[in-house]
Amino acid sequence: MNEMQRLLEVMARLRDPEHGCPWDRQQSFQSIAPYTIEEAYEVADAIEHGDTEALREELGDLLLQTVFHARIAEEQGHFDFDDVARGINRKLVERHPHVFGDMSFADAEAQKRDWESRKALERERKHGAQGVLHGIPVTLPALTRAVKIQKRAAHVGFDWPEMEPVFAKIREELAELQHEIAIDASQDRIIDELGDVLFAVANLARKLGVDPEQALRGTNRKFERRFRRVETGLAERGRRPEQATLEEMDSIWEQAKREGL
Repeated sequence: MNEMQRLLEVMARLRDPEHGCPWDRQQSFQSIAPYTIEEAYEVADAIEHGDTEALREELGDLLLQTVFHARIAEEQGHFDFDDVARGINRKLVERHPHVFGDMSFADAEAQKRDWESRKALERERKHGAQGVLHGIPVTLPALTRAVKIQKRAAHVGFDWPEMEPVFAKIREELAELQHEIAIDASQDRIIDELGDVLFAVANLARKLGVDPEQALRGTNRKFERRFRRVETGLAERGRRPEQATLEEMDSIWEQAKREGL
């Protein structure tokens, strides 16, 4: 018995109505969905830290989530794990005619355009003609979803070909936000304008080929390193951040930057 088959059998045993685990038996698609999302983030975290041992473990946890969902679906008569694997196998073959067929592309960009066209046709077959932006999950992180929305729009030509209009749009949105703040606008107006700024910055990230979530995670880590250096520097003087002035903290912060933190 291979390990994949063993995992499927372990899950079946855990879900057994008579002899299974009480907690596992009472779970549903809805109740384990948050765990599925959490495990995906833990996979990403292991990758960010370059920890291959943690990555191996977290990939196992994420695989368990797939098996869990498939088992619940099988019990309800919808599909089983083989159907899941069969579906993704078929999709990969259909989306790579240059590998599994006789089609060829001039370069990676041409192959990417074909991939997007095939995905669009799949969405239309699945959902009907419901618009270019249909089917983008609303539960995605907002920056990630913004990029996906922009990619869909760009695929049908709604996109600036040059970079300067992208920067101009950011400047425009920042000016509008500053204006709303200056006139003491309502919180709803400020939220709306701030959202426009973030959407424009996400568009810049897309044009640069940068994942904005990854970029922001990197900046978060950088801020944490430098602020811990501020705390350490103050502690050496027998003080805590709340006892220090902004000037004192900023001085240590700049030192941290010079130290390459």
